[in-house]
Amino acid sequence: MAKTSERSQRGGHAGASIEDVAQAAGVSTATVSRAVRGLPRVSPATREKILRVAGELGYVASSSASGLATGRTRTIGVLAPYVDRWFFFKAIEGVDRELHARGYNLSLFNLGGQRGARERLFSKTMVYKQIDALLVLCMSLTPEEIADLQRIEIPLVIVGGPVEDCPSIGIDDYAASVEATMHLLNLGHREIALLHGQDDSDLNFTVPRLRVDGFTDAMTSAGFSMPPEWDIFGNFTVGSGQEAFDELWSKPGPKPTAIFCASDEMAMGAMLQARRRGVRVPEDLSIIGIDNHEFAEAMGLTTVAQDPVEQGQLGTRMLLDELAGAAGSVRSMKAPHRLIVRETTAPPRPKD
Repeated sequence: MAKTSERSQRGGHAGASIEDVAQAAGVSTATVSRAVRGLPRVSPATREKILRVAGELGYVASSSASGLATGRTRTIGVLAPYVDRWFFFKAIEGVDRELHARGYNLSLFNLGGQRGARERLFSKTMVYKQIDALLVLCMSLTPEEIADLQRIEIPLVIVGGPVEDCPSIGIDDYAASVEATMHLLNLGHREIALLHGQDDSDLNFTVPRLRVDGFTDAMTSAGFSMPPEWDIFGNFTVGSGQEAFDELWSKPGPKPTAIFCASDEMAMGAMLQARRRGVRVPEDLSIIGIDNHEFAEAMGLTTVAQDPVEQGQLGTRMLLDELAGAAGSVRSMKAPHRLIVRETTAPPRPKD
């Protein structure tokens, strides 16, 4: 009887381990993994042999023995740094729509903004969890994490921002920020403050930096600069937008005529706090965001729109097409964005 390895015990395999199957079939464990999951780069003859040997040894790669015939769990993993922020839960909605339409299940890995949870996930759960493909929402992966994923050789796509060496889907955040800033400049604003997000959870976001770079470069190209005290941090939430506005308006000296906010949620927080302080939007202060949050229209917020539901659907469609044998389906792609002018931006009030 084949000896069950530590990996097989962790992964819930019945009977033999993947190493046992590889040895008996005379192939590598990577080839066994590809064969039982139905991935490409395995010849039909080799796949048939591996499945036969796996059956004889009692190796089951999924939670049910019937999954051995295809090597598929019909489950797609989604790795999210948060689930309570607008972009993330809307993207998950898009993933779920596409999976439901095609008879697949969703397995959600929520990091909750915690680095420790991330380390536990990649050292234990993700490597041994039985999923057919992985969609990562708006966070970078370390070389060690990428190596873990390559070891189980599943299709991977990032949704929400670029990640080096990984296929990704998302808007051009730099261009979106430039467009938002140019809208304010074209209205005549020159004294513009910046409310931007920072990576406060060690999750390696690239989006905040790109949005800051777009704003800064647009201002510089137009021949203007921003006082350093107008550079305010938030964390992409309404509450942080409120706090940031209070911090900005409490500073001594002149006040900006406009604020570029790197997300709609921070922009809405700034709008609410401005009203509490008696600052009229847009008569006294113009505010623009990025995202087109579902409350943006109701609040009259000018913004640069994106569609995370559509991005989640597209990324999922790529993964499922790749699993169906359409090699090259998973690839990097820019999602569309567009400026939507509403009621929170206007030309600056003439100085007395």
